[in-house]
Amino acid sequence: MRTTLDLNEKLIRELMTVTAAKTKTEAIHQAAAEMIRRKKLDQLKSLSGAIHLDLDWKGLEQAEIRHQAVLTRRRHGHR
Repeated sequence: MRTTLDLNEKLIRELMTVTAAKTKTEAIHQAAAEMIRRKKLDQLKSLSGAIHLDLDWKGLEQAEIRHQAVLTRRRHGHR
């Protein structure tokens, strides 16, 4: 998508330097992707302590092992 923006040249040069981007477009894309990533991480961090999972990890692991064994037997023609 082509867009016309009025950007601070000094800021864009510094952005290109720190991102090692070869073009202004590449630098802006990297900056936007990083901003999105950081905002998503902040949202995840805000959930810290808000979700309580009471899972039986050993039981889940044993169920997964049994399931994988069944799939392996099926692949080899056993029932």
